[in-house]
Amino acid sequence: QVQLVESGGGLVQPGGSLRLSCAGSGTIFRFNAMGWYRQAPGNQRELVARISDGGGTAYTDSVKGRFTISRDNGKNIVYLQMNSLKPEDTAVYYCHAQRVSSEYWGQGTQVTVSS
Repeated sequence: QVQLVESGGGLVQPGGSLRLSCAGSGTIFRFNAMGWYRQAPGNQRELVARISDGGGTAYTDSVKGRFTISRDNGKNIVYLQMNSLKPEDTAVYYCHAQRVSSEYWGQGTQVTVSS
């Protein structure tokens, strides 16, 4: 059974940094794409960043220049380095992985940006 386990969320002041990690287990295959979504109260879940197994990346406009996604293909681990955090980045962040036609989600980790 494939599982994604996130870590690294928490409370940080505006302008601060956090690093999220997500480790996939239960498969010997490399995920085709991995990424991070987020959902704030009252909002729909949105894509934050994604990375292909070839290293291609994509970001939502609001995080470009502040967030960096990376992955360790050998271990099916994806990271999200978040710098210059803003209160509007507050949300539950979910790890996502895709292999062929299958999709997987983590349980979510809370990120709160507040003074």
